[in-house]
Amino acid sequence: MNSELPHVGTIAYFSMDVAVDTNIPTYSGGLGVLAGDMLRSAADLKLPMVAVSLLHRKGYFDQRLDSRGNQMESAVKWSPERHLQRLEEQVTLTIGSRPVQIGAWQYQFTGVTGHTVPLIFLDTDLVENDSSDRSLTDFLYGGDERYRLCQETILGIAGVLMLRALGYNDICVFHMNEGHSALATLALLEEHTGTLRERRYSDNQVESVRRQCVFTTHTPVAAGHDRFNSELVCQVLGDTRAGVLSDLQVMNGSLNMTELALRLSGYVNGVSMRHGEVSRDMFPNQPIEAITNGVHAATWSAAPMAALFDRTLPKWREDNCFLRYAVGIPLPELRLAHAQAKRELLRQVRWLTGSQLDDQVFTLGFARRATGYKRGDLLFTDISRLKKISQHSGPIQLVYAGKAHPRDDGGKAIIRRIFEAAASLANDVRVVYLENYDMALGKLLCSGVDVWLNTPLRPLEASGTSGMKAALNGVPSLSVLDGWWIEGHIEGVTGWSVGDAANSDNDSAVEALSLYHKLEQVILPLYYREPDKFAQVMRSAIALNGSFFNTQRMLSQYMRNAYAPLSAAAKDFD
Repeated sequence: MNSELPHVGTIAYFSMDVAVDTNIPTYSGGLGVLAGDMLRSAADLKLPMVAVSLLHRKGYFDQRLDSRGNQMESAVKWSPERHLQRLEEQVTLTIGSRPVQIGAWQYQFTGVTGHTVPLIFLDTDLVENDSSDRSLTDFLYGGDERYRLCQETILGIAGVLMLRALGYNDICVFHMNEGHSALATLALLEEHTGTLRERRYSDNQVESVRRQCVFTTHTPVAAGHDRFNSELVCQVLGDTRAGVLSDLQVMNGSLNMTELALRLSGYVNGVSMRHGEVSRDMFPNQPIEAITNGVHAATWSAAPMAALFDRTLPKWREDNCFLRYAVGIPLPELRLAHAQAKRELLRQVRWLTGSQLDDQVFTLGFARRATGYKRGDLLFTDISRLKKISQHSGPIQLVYAGKAHPRDDGGKAIIRRIFEAAASLANDVRVVYLENYDMALGKLLCSGVDVWLNTPLRPLEASGTSGMKAALNGVPSLSVLDGWWIEGHIEGVTGWSVGDAANSDNDSAVEALSLYHKLEQVILPLYYREPDKFAQVMRSAIALNGSFFNTQRMLSQYMRNAYAPLSAAAKDFD
């Protein structure tokens, strides 16, 4: 695959969070996991890439749940020096009225051929800094508006400064993963003048920056795009930089980080076909493309499944397209590999909760961020109906996981409702909720359940990647047709839909009925009475979804559609 890709200079990738390892808690969910998977595939494909993020010494948060599902949060405790290499380089950035020293740590992603991609973590916890500034890189998505703007200033502006200090002077593309790093564009503009005294930039200077920048938006709702009021921007960035933002017409009363990134990027994309459409409606004057997300196949394939692929599809790690040939995997071997992954999940469930689930019982999994639009409690709309389905169509057990943001009271209420439903169903349907959802637990869940459930309000699922991880492991989805599932869904072949694609209205009552109908009339009878046909759906999920919804394919599209054209355009412009 790599030999077919165009050659470009160094690509700098910016992301507020990156999922490296369960022991490095610098991620909160899908955005960070996507970033980590992209960097793993960049290493596999031997691409010239370097990434920038923040260190997050206290992580996102540790989640603990009491017997009623009340969520309690605490800071994460981890030691960067045990996992990362501290770098000597430091840069200085004025934040507010004080100069802040910023240090760096490095992690190396190593690909299947030994090629490495460095990830640079920025850190303000230095003795040279004021005590309040030392904590600026501590918490992921924590603090107040000022704290968030300070973090985004460090990521964007200090990120560019640090790359230059480390000798990365041949960068041809700066890729901003969501608007958190949009101020990198301001740093690039400043490189053209070498001074902050000049507030205005020529059209040529703006165009030169645009020809270096790629922007990926992940948020299909206006409220999800970071905005900071002008007064705060002046306080944190200073009057000169605030004036530049005003001149660029991206700050009128408030600074919209997405609009800044859109204004100064030569290539912009959403993260699924549908999300591209939604983004173009949100920003009608912007040419927004679509590159559907993927996952790193080797990372998210459970050990038994990876061993099966190694035996039957020996080149799948180097080229994920070989997963297409999973159509030839013997069904008994596939069932055996999945049964091993399922037993491993249930062992972990027992270890974490004390609950002993049955490996012969149909197991439905749901593990997402607990927030309103994901509707984690939709399955419990009619408790009595769910009991009857389990009694008449076959027993069901459910495994849930997911954190609610500390300030998301609605998300916390959903967790409590799931606990209440679990108590009501105790004698008929076993329900467990696993706390502190992380990469390791996610891998167990996506590979060990029998069907993956996803119930977002449309069109709020920009892409979603958990169902992609499940498909890699032969776990089909039962999902609302939104995000990636619009592209991956073939009814009864790769999984099943919840609701009707033709009906764009979100009617939770109707969708709950559809969910119950599919379980009662289609999925459970197939699972219990026609195991070979169920296994055929499992196999098709790998062959059709796993072979496409991976970060090798995704990164190849970025190379061809974004990085190489921008790099060529920049050379022509110069």
